[in-house]
Amino acid sequence: MRELLEVLEHEAPSLGPPLARAAYSRGLAVTGPDGTTRPIPITLTPVLLDRAEVRSRATLSAQLASAALKMARLILAGPQSDVLASALSALERRIAQKTFRAVTRLATTRVDYFLPEDGSGPRALEINATIPAMQGYSDIAAQSWIETVAARAGLSDAQARRLLDLNGSNALALHDALLAAFALERAGRPRRIALLCRRNDAQLTEVRFLASRFRELGSEADVVYPDELSGESVLEARGQVYDLVYRHLFVRRLEENPSPYVEQLFEEIPGRKAVLFNPPASQVEVKTTFAFLSQASQDLALAKQAGLSSDELEAVRQSVPWTRHFRGGPSTDPDGRKIADLVAWVAGRPERFVLKRAWDYGGKAVLIGASAQEPGFAERTRAAFGAELTWSEVCQRAAEDAVGGGFVVQERVATAAERHLLCTQSGVTPARLYVDFSAYASVGLNRAPDWGGVCRGSPSQIVNIVGGGGVLPLITTEAAAELLRALRPGASETGCGAL
Repeated sequence: MRELLEVLEHEAPSLGPPLARAAYSRGLAVTGPDGTTRPIPITLTPVLLDRAEVRSRATLSAQLASAALKMARLILAGPQSDVLASALSALERRIAQKTFRAVTRLATTRVDYFLPEDGSGPRALEINATIPAMQGYSDIAAQSWIETVAARAGLSDAQARRLLDLNGSNALALHDALLAAFALERAGRPRRIALLCRRNDAQLTEVRFLASRFRELGSEADVVYPDELSGESVLEARGQVYDLVYRHLFVRRLEENPSPYVEQLFEEIPGRKAVLFNPPASQVEVKTTFAFLSQASQDLALAKQAGLSSDELEAVRQSVPWTRHFRGGPSTDPDGRKIADLVAWVAGRPERFVLKRAWDYGGKAVLIGASAQEPGFAERTRAAFGAELTWSEVCQRAAEDAVGGGFVVQERVATAAERHLLCTQSGVTPARLYVDFSAYASVGLNRAPDWGGVCRGSPSQIVNIVGGGGVLPLITTEAAAELLRALRPGASETGCGAL
């Protein structure tokens, strides 16, 4: 890695802007409500991992996603259902109550991890099942990086394509997962795939990239919008019939722009007009479900009720930080010891914990106790509660807040900022970024697709692309070693260790 970084550092002024232009041209961008696009920065410095480790994290994510699906089903069917259901919007709740027993397969999920400073292995922060996006963004970043560096090394287009195959593709894995999920619902292969999203969705360029890749892989595929759908016995849009729908649409967006036709489509599992993946499953990614999983690692009776396998339970124990639904009263600490009052206990240990709204996205209601003295903390408390609050005051307000299902408390995963080279089309800037690792997985398929992951970096400990960071190319050490040898003949392969 050291030798490769030396080359990238030295060549940054000439490599960075072309890399950023290539990524933006392929779709690494955010789309605004007016349809204009803004490039997402990309780093010239990649995250390097052995392919075996990438696959190991995908396997871990599959176990966690399966466990979360089982736990959500148990809770919604039992006496504590309102603890989970209260986090959902009115439409989400209605759909969940109609469909949660029937949801047994998820073609794609994403688990977001931090890598602790102590090197103890990935720690799972949350599970995404509504729009577990960035399969396209991750491919765009990796392809742009490999092709840019391969060109600098003098490799041919055919050699660069071989390196891309060696590196893997999340778009290919998503395509494989959708076809496998479809085959389990209906025999054969779908005639046409609809990628369903909002008009001017923030990730529209990514969805278009996926549609293009699906066509390259032999499937007829189009991006379609809710207002274009119709059909009594079949699903139609713009004169075409679709029998598989890839859902890139939050249920909550339908409450902003109601579509009775799409609502009916979401409520039919299994689908009558078309097979839908992923079906609505907000209950899986509500952070309260994560809290129940964490509790199950100490409560074997709960784990047994949920039907968690030994592998799933071990995955939870290994990777899920201590997490609890945040309410006053007794609980147990990370070591299983009894706590008289959870709120008072957490309020007295700000350096150890993070509060998160149970159902939110984009990191908007995440409050880190260790950052309580920083200016950004006051801004976040104003956004969440309308006032500047101390950590102790935040704990009291969060414990009483019922919006979005209230809050969960999670043990903080200490991670250090890393030095990276952040690229735009005009230049390269050194930056200290907190980096997460997200691994994709499927649930309920006969065979697991060859999933990879995606990495994001942000100057804030709350990692979100919109917050000023970017996407880091995830490159296998196998592909990086070949590139290094091409850049510096005779270079040692030990120079390509994990970042």
